[in-house]
Amino acid sequence: MCGIVGIVSHGAVNQSIYDALTVLQHRGQDAAGIMTCEGSKLWLRKDNGLVRDVFHTRHMLTLRGNMGIGHVRYPTAGCESSAEAQPFYVNSPYGITLAHNGNLTNAEELKQNLFREDLRHLNTDSDSEVLLNVFAHELQRCGKLRINEDDVFDAVSAVHSRCSGAYAAVAMITGFGVVAFRDPYGIRPLVYGRRETAQGVEFMVASESVALNPLGFELVDDVRPGEAVFLGKNGSMAKRQCAEHPVYSPCIFEHVYLARPDSIIDNVSVYKARLRMGEALADKILRERPQHDIDVVIPIPDTSRTAALQLANNLGVKYREGFIKNRYIGRTFIMPGQQERKKSVRQKLNAIDLEFRGKNVMLVDDSIVRGTTSQQIIQMARDAGAKNVYFASAAPPVRFPNVYGIDMPTREELIAHGRDVAQIATAIGADWLVFQDIEDLVDAVRKGNPDIGAFDCSVFTGEYVTGGVTVDYLSHLEQLRSDSAKEERRLADDAVIEMHNNA
Repeated sequence: MCGIVGIVSHGAVNQSIYDALTVLQHRGQDAAGIMTCEGSKLWLRKDNGLVRDVFHTRHMLTLRGNMGIGHVRYPTAGCESSAEAQPFYVNSPYGITLAHNGNLTNAEELKQNLFREDLRHLNTDSDSEVLLNVFAHELQRCGKLRINEDDVFDAVSAVHSRCSGAYAAVAMITGFGVVAFRDPYGIRPLVYGRRETAQGVEFMVASESVALNPLGFELVDDVRPGEAVFLGKNGSMAKRQCAEHPVYSPCIFEHVYLARPDSIIDNVSVYKARLRMGEALADKILRERPQHDIDVVIPIPDTSRTAALQLANNLGVKYREGFIKNRYIGRTFIMPGQQERKKSVRQKLNAIDLEFRGKNVMLVDDSIVRGTTSQQIIQMARDAGAKNVYFASAAPPVRFPNVYGIDMPTREELIAHGRDVAQIATAIGADWLVFQDIEDLVDAVRKGNPDIGAFDCSVFTGEYVTGGVTVDYLSHLEQLRSDSAKEERRLADDAVIEMHNNA
């Protein structure tokens, strides 16, 4: 999960890209970067940290030009090196920069092909650099000094034929324009918009529509699965379907947790989808416990609020805010170590005792991943005086790892892996636990856009829409993503830093 943005304007774009990245900050808190183009010259600033910490006045003054791209990152393999902050750059051909959201499932194979056949060198372990070099190589094959839109679209078509997995990407070709493209399944989101100015039309692409609005851009459409949208440096726009057999299969977890509720993704309002999740969950509770004794419904902030409010309304139960959130603590499921996650939950939330004392409380969360946070929050509710603590998840049990760009844990670290609902309830300490049914979740999102044929629900079903996700691949992924592996890499990095400091 990352956030990307690209803007082609008639004036300076540095401030606009910065503002867009702050709106997309929820998609990545590990690193941020901006690359701009002025004539034939590129300007770059990227580093680890939040947007507000990476960019200072001295950096913004050097980011000159009327087109540029930006990125906010969180690492899917736990890498904390600033060398893997994006955008990435390759000088041949033409000077191309790229920012990417997603994960290539055949990255290792592509790395070998790039080295042995395409004669390209990679400087990091990032699959985003792989994607950049594949695109650059395919564009170079046209053999032209001056390229046109058709050459760009042909290169994207070749990318689709070589790359597997999820990728929403924005690439800038120096002195020529910006191209945004999306994998043939449309797994990760990407939208584009336009605004009218006195100088002419300007265009913008971003991971979520919510980044367009504050800058005065009107949402035009989603970049469709397999499609590429080219924004010329002088204000032109063209698009083409570049995949032979696109299949609309966006990641449903975007609507459950990742996206902001005020975004429109694949022509579906995230807010309305979450309302429908709450309705369906209430219906299930009434089926299973028509004589329930729930006194109050309390959301676990922030992403569960919308579903929890509708759930309470449909149950005819009071809705209350029982937890106050410290907004200066990051999302816990993307933190690098289990101990750090445990520590952060108590720092992040504080219970309002009077909303819990002596009551049967239904806590609502968007999902349950590791279960560590859920367990601690349930205990907080008991410590605040709750009589009974029930728990509802707006999503089905998360039983499988994500391979398309979300750093979910290994199977063994997922609390639902190998457990039924009763066992999960015992593990997190809930008196009763209810999960959304997968069919109801799909219906809640698809109702906003019946044209979506299917969704990537792999974290719930273990069925990966792109295919080719083998047991060996999952095992390799687990070796990279496990807490123990991340801790080993962290210690190794610390050792290198200490060695240099002592040299």
